[in-house]
Amino acid sequence: FLRGGPRDTLFYPQKTVRAAIVTCGGICPGLNSVIRELVMCLHYCYEAECVFGVKFGYEGFYGHEWMDLTPDLVGSWSLLGGTQLGTSRGGFDLPRIVDGIIAHNVNQVYILGGDGTHRGAHAIFEEVKKRKLKIAVVGIPKTIDNDIPLIDKSFGFDTAVQKAVDAIRSAHVEVKSCTNGIGLVLLMGRASGFIALEATLSSSEANACLIPEVQFKLPAFLAYMEKRIQGRGHAVVVVAEGAGLELMLDNSVEPSKDKSGNPILPEIGVFLKNAIKDHFKQKKIEINLKYIDPSYMIRSVPANAADNSYSLLLAHNAVHGAMAGFSGFTMGLV
Repeated sequence: FLRGGPRDTLFYPQKTVRAAIVTCGGICPGLNSVIRELVMCLHYCYEAECVFGVKFGYEGFYGHEWMDLTPDLVGSWSLLGGTQLGTSRGGFDLPRIVDGIIAHNVNQVYILGGDGTHRGAHAIFEEVKKRKLKIAVVGIPKTIDNDIPLIDKSFGFDTAVQKAVDAIRSAHVEVKSCTNGIGLVLLMGRASGFIALEATLSSSEANACLIPEVQFKLPAFLAYMEKRIQGRGHAVVVVAEGAGLELMLDNSVEPSKDKSGNPILPEIGVFLKNAIKDHFKQKKIEINLKYIDPSYMIRSVPANAADNSYSLLLAHNAVHGAMAGFSGFTMGLV
């Protein structure tokens, strides 16, 4: 690993940079903050000639009009959720993407996305190298699940956990206000349960946390729920969307995939809701089950103060690296 930061020697002279910024995949808090800080650093630290925004993900390199990004335009973007550039899954057509970069005479490309997006960024880097072009390709890791290998934390994660805690606390209020209340909170986390785990620990109000990394036995889980209800009269369960796949998937059948190549998961929240209801019905115990799914709410909000600060750090160091002549790299806290 190389420590990020400005270098004494620049590969790109000031006032010669023509940069492009693109956001791919799902949204998360902090996307607009990273875009803003990329633009600010390029303009005010290196006097970039121009900075383009590529709209709606990889397909925007060849399928949409690019937009000019200026400090005045992006000045308040950090106050907004989502991405002002738009995003999409799929649309990766390598020759057309690189041709679009060349057509706009761009010499730096900043790509915000997760592991699939980074595979695409690496392919762009290799194609640029193959064509012997002096174009820096830089990745900035973006994932609400915080599941990019080697990167300790991705931007937006703190904000997502904060909002997930609100959902857990709401569930706790609900179940304590009724007889035999059970709150079931579904959170994002396809292959890793970082949001569910951190929100559970932070709230101190969940009684069970189910994550993809740890398999569980349904009978044992239901027995625990029954014991909890009989003993305390209420329970809160937090479950990540990728938990319990072994209970629902037929291993002999290949799951369908989305445009990014991710498997389309069965709904563990609905599965557990029905399983809990059936179990207590068989036991002739009346319950009040509250099912809460705040998944898209926790990723569509603006970044909090910590994530805004981290977004600035990532963006500025990405620009410093590109200006020094580095390419085919990504930024992150390790």
